[in-house]
Amino acid sequence: MSDIDNLDQDLSEELENEGHGIVREDGIRPVWDVDETRITHLPGMYRGWFLDYASYVILERAVPHINDGLKPVQRRILHAMRRMDDGRYNKVANIIGSTMMFHPHGDASIGDALVQLGQKGLLIDPQGNWGNVFTGDGAAAPRYIEARLTKFAQEVVFNPKTTEWKLSYDGRNQEPVTLPVKFPLLLAQGVEGIAVGLASKILPHNFNELIDASIAHLKDEDFELFPDFPTGGYVDVTRYNDGHRGGSVRVRAKISKLDSKTLVISDIPYGKNTGSLIESIIKANDKQKIKVKKIDDNTAGSVEILVHLPPGSSPDKTIDALYAFTDCEISISPNCCVISDNKPHFMYVSDVLKSNTEYSKHLLMRELDIRMNELENDWHYSSLEKIFFEERIYRELEKDTDTWEQVLDAIDKGFDPFRSRLRREIVPDDIVKLTEKPVRKISKFDIKKADEHIKAIEDEMEQVKFNIEHIIDYTIDYYKRIKKNYGKDFIRMTEIRSFENIEASKVVVKSEKLYINREDGFVGTSLKKDEYICDCSDIDDIIIIYKDGRYIISKVQEKTFVGKNIIHLAIFKKNDKRTIYNVVYRDGKKGNVYVKRFAITGITRDKEYNITQGTDGSEIVYFSANPNGEAELLKVMLKPKPRIRNIVFDFDMATLAIKGRNSMGNILTKNDLHKVVLKQQGLSTLGGRKIYFEFEVLRLNADGRGIYLGEFQEDDQILVINKDGEFFTTNFDLANHYDDNILVIEKFRNDRVWSAVFFDGEQKYYYIKRFQAEVSVKPQNIIGEHKNSKLVLVTKVGHPIINVKLGGDDKFRDDLVIDVAEFIGVKGFKARGKRLTTYQVGKISELEPTIPDEPEVIDNENIEPGNRVDTGTSEEENQMSLF
Repeated sequence: MSDIDNLDQDLSEELENEGHGIVREDGIRPVWDVDETRITHLPGMYRGWFLDYASYVILERAVPHINDGLKPVQRRILHAMRRMDDGRYNKVANIIGSTMMFHPHGDASIGDALVQLGQKGLLIDPQGNWGNVFTGDGAAAPRYIEARLTKFAQEVVFNPKTTEWKLSYDGRNQEPVTLPVKFPLLLAQGVEGIAVGLASKILPHNFNELIDASIAHLKDEDFELFPDFPTGGYVDVTRYNDGHRGGSVRVRAKISKLDSKTLVISDIPYGKNTGSLIESIIKANDKQKIKVKKIDDNTAGSVEILVHLPPGSSPDKTIDALYAFTDCEISISPNCCVISDNKPHFMYVSDVLKSNTEYSKHLLMRELDIRMNELENDWHYSSLEKIFFEERIYRELEKDTDTWEQVLDAIDKGFDPFRSRLRREIVPDDIVKLTEKPVRKISKFDIKKADEHIKAIEDEMEQVKFNIEHIIDYTIDYYKRIKKNYGKDFIRMTEIRSFENIEASKVVVKSEKLYINREDGFVGTSLKKDEYICDCSDIDDIIIIYKDGRYIISKVQEKTFVGKNIIHLAIFKKNDKRTIYNVVYRDGKKGNVYVKRFAITGITRDKEYNITQGTDGSEIVYFSANPNGEAELLKVMLKPKPRIRNIVFDFDMATLAIKGRNSMGNILTKNDLHKVVLKQQGLSTLGGRKIYFEFEVLRLNADGRGIYLGEFQEDDQILVINKDGEFFTTNFDLANHYDDNILVIEKFRNDRVWSAVFFDGEQKYYYIKRFQAEVSVKPQNIIGEHKNSKLVLVTKVGHPIINVKLGGDDKFRDDLVIDVAEFIGVKGFKARGKRLTTYQVGKISELEPTIPDEPEVIDNENIEPGNRVDTGTSEEENQMSLF
């Protein structure tokens, strides 16, 4: 028994002991004297009420039904609009009023749900100011805006013959239990609802992809579904988990560079609007995470937010910072919860689609069965009517009989010789229906038309029977017809990408300054009167190295005590393998002198480590931090001592291998050391930096992911040739951003000769040119500025061979084989080039060269697969562009 039940029992016993059932002399019963059969204990009452309330919210308000994908208020809105539908627009205020006959929760909830349905644009055709999902502006008042059902909704959502009905809340009307939706509407629209004890969040998916997945399921083929948001942007679905709870997707705004000082946000993350997005950027700017000069919001029919940067800002790093510190990147956690069998269920998105597809197939089968029954009844009555007139059974009506029943019996007996021509028994209602036919129609009855009508019914019955026997093929054809009629309006808005992880410390603006007070042992950003070290941010880590060899990693603070005898203080970069520390230290007070080179890539914050061996009295006698692995030349001076000839000698740090931070190092000398000084600055011993490009995320990296571009020194550049015929160069900064129309990306070589074939939209002929690219941050065009110009082929082969297949009226001619090196010389990239032919061109492709190029050191071709040769220009497209 629970504590609450014990409390109930104790309270009841106490009431009974204090006079329960006692009547006073004045005849008045005590206030606590209550009939036990009418007592309802409060704990039980709350327990029942809460369960009723929770069940009602889950089933009747917040969670959609799996069959039609609608919440009750949405279903009632659509049902009310169907009742009002006459093809014309209706005032939203009237729709709300009509819906209130079925929905008992007031006009506000109905109006909000109606506007949300209208903004999705799938079921409701809105007219007027319905708000803006991009800016977050609300819709106009219901009396000013109008709506009607879309053709898609009328075709897919409604069918009174297959709808299950129930009484409305007041019993005056009937409303559907669920609408007979023959489409995965739940996944197309998405839904979000918060109930009692659970919530549902189903992300929207692409219309055409849902149909393709339904067809794949009917064919027993595998399929995958990923979200598609009406606000566009990018989405990383690596952890989508098929929409089940526990998964998540990362959504990013689409940001591009207008110029070196301006960024353009053209798509926003799902669930955000331009107002909230700009507010998050302003907050990040106020917190000095990013630097922004000005923001202009030009959003109207599409999103356009201009972010103006201050002088000296890197647009690429600012893009990363926007993703790291603002709502330009958000994480969404789906939670697919639906009502099925009158209970909430947590499901995978693929299972929801399978259920919707099977339900659609069931509805189509019901429609066919209903139609077959209607056709059989129509055939039966038409055949009965034909026999009635053709065999002159109607004359029984002209005979004198005592009663009407005798007339009906006579007509029924008149059919006896012809019952074999019917498919079912004749019932009394059939006879009555025949006798109700007007006499004037008897003389006009056309036997030929009756035969034609019966034949048409029989043909349709055969088709319906065939569809029933091949219900899967029939369902597939239904989906294909829906996609053909409506799919063109629902292209994918959100681009699926794999996002790289952005390290906030690498992109945050260095808005603070780091200072040190060596005398008192304090470090921080508020010590503005002390020694300046470097710029930093409040999320940076710092590395502190002491004279005795100890070092720690700590977070930047306003002021913190770290101790004295500091020889090195700097911003610490995690996983930095290129910053090399060169150290000479003495082991103990009288020990050997060691020399070592090492990197510190990552350790536990605020934990103390040691560069030396940890012997008491150890001391660092020389230290340098080298951001690119430089190795200097040292001058070593020993204390004078008998039998020591060379008390001064040089030591080259480049002779040491770079080892781990815990390594002992090599012995520099066993003699007493006077001092070590720098004799000459050295060069990097790490060589160039090996750079790779990953097409999946369109980013550079030094971790070996993607294609290898080469080993880069400080001044080396990367060449990018786009599919639209532009090229440009960039440095090899890992923060660089690239568009998704890359045709060629490789390490720039100023001596490389490129050959390009393109269609000149102005001259309407195909041209070829050979050129050398130049270093240019600004994109340079190699195919001309005409809008119809297009790049067909680009190659870096030294002696390329081009095959031109003729088409159109010239397709009977032999192919043209052109040695490009002999056909045209090397000219500037702005030159038009030389015309290939005046004939109509069908297809252009590259053949194997007769003179092979010398092999390069780089292993990869660095041209995206499928883009190196012919861009897929069809013969028809070539002929169209020529004329």
